[in-house]
Amino acid sequence: MTNAPQTLGASTLRIGRIGLGCMGMSEFYGGTRDDEASIKTLRMAVELGINHFDTADMYGVGHNEELIAKAFSDSWSKVTVATKFGMRRGGKGEWLGLSARPEYVKEACEKSLKRLGRDTIDLYYQHRPDPNVPVEESVGAMKKLVEEGKVRFIGLSEFSAEQIRKAHAVHPITALQTEYSLWSRDVEQEGILQTCRELGIGFVAYSPLGRGFLTGAIPNRQTLDANDWRRSNPRFSDEALAANTQFVELIREVATKKGATEAQIALAWVLAQGQDIFTIPGTRRIERLRENLGASAVQFTAEELTQIRARLPQATAGSRY
Repeated sequence: MTNAPQTLGASTLRIGRIGLGCMGMSEFYGGTRDDEASIKTLRMAVELGINHFDTADMYGVGHNEELIAKAFSDSWSKVTVATKFGMRRGGKGEWLGLSARPEYVKEACEKSLKRLGRDTIDLYYQHRPDPNVPVEESVGAMKKLVEEGKVRFIGLSEFSAEQIRKAHAVHPITALQTEYSLWSRDVEQEGILQTCRELGIGFVAYSPLGRGFLTGAIPNRQTLDANDWRRSNPRFSDEALAANTQFVELIREVATKKGATEAQIALAWVLAQGQDIFTIPGTRRIERLRENLGASAVQFTAEELTQIRARLPQATAGSRY
């Protein structure tokens, strides 16, 4: 099994089921920016067979889109780039709230196109629902961008099943991006994954490695940098981390039996939930790219998947946000 391109939803986009989430190259996960190293990682990802790169205008307040532009300015034909709008930030990184007002949708798209140095965005997501703007209005504005040739396909991120249906009635939705992993299975319980399948919408799982926790690399908060946003996340409190070690113990046991790493098992489990599921694990390191791609070689029997399900904790300590 390889990371061969497959069709995303009902679009003409052909991407590997293992892509690359680029957020951490700009901020949030501690450390300092190293654009030179990140560009090397981005370019190596293409050489290794990854062609789907996920960013957003709010990652690094535009820095992430500019970084991708530097990496791929001479090789756009080899990659599919997805970006998002809707989470507004000021020039110093301050949070300014959500916006999906039609005029803002157009403004945000123009700015992303400029930063990327492109005429068209392959896949454009609304990052979060705006409680003050009907879904139909924001998707209607995105539809106009498609008609103008500025966006090829549109997606949604962290939308409910009802919101997905409303959006899809205005314009076909190509992909839904939402967190999905062994410790974040809300999309199964809330009918979101089922709705996507009914409507032919591809599912893009972000944080399939549980923001690093499911790899066993974060035994406690002390392993996180002082400026790592996970330090303020409920799921990464000392109490939650201790309670959630059950997930890591199970993954480690399966990894030993399979001759794989914990990261490969966690990622392979998400991929095993359906051929319509794509993943965007994030990393800044080339060795982790290679490790993540190794997940495509991990296969589970139906019996093994049933056994894993039976042993999963019923609940995860700490909310996602």
